[in-house]
Amino acid sequence: MSGAVKESAQQIWLAGLGAFSKAQEEGSKVFDTLVKEGLSIQRKTQAVAEEKISEATSKMANMATDIQSKAGHQWDKLENIFEERVAKALNKLGVPSAKDVDALIARIDELNKNVQKMSGKAPAAAKAPAAKKAPTAAAKPTAKPATSKPASAKPAKAKRPAAKRAAKPAAATTPATTSATAA
Repeated sequence: MSGAVKESAQQIWLAGLGAFSKAQEEGSKVFDTLVKEGLSIQRKTQAVAEEKISEATSKMANMATDIQSKAGHQWDKLENIFEERVAKALNKLGVPSAKDVDALIARIDELNKNVQKMSGKAPAAAKAPAAKKAPTAAAKPTAKPATSKPASAKPAKAKRPAAKRAAKPAAATTPATTSATAA
């Protein structure tokens, strides 16, 4: 009986060694399989993560563009408001605007063209109509009666903008000024 127990213990021991050997062979195969599966899962998760990151990046870029355009519009509005207020203040002070200066320049160019046309045709004929027109223009201011009020009694008038002053022809204002000083 002791021999049977001894032999049985020997077989159990050998079976354990065989199982251990089998487990080592299978274990390395299982380990390699697990490493391969881990690599594939890692690649998939990296691809998904990169996709999510690119989506988030594009959303952030779109949001930044929207915010930038809204801010740009707000700056434009603020700039327009500032320009309007400065233009109003300058207009109240009698400073001509760029529009007024442009209109005046256009008027000067037109007058220069007219002078060139008149002087280019016949110099003697150009002087005669100018002399005839000057007394009629001067007659209008002299027809008004002069007031005897002192200058200090008159209320102060606000200056007109340059564009309104420029609207009168130059020939009509010059003789009127000279005739008023002569009278």
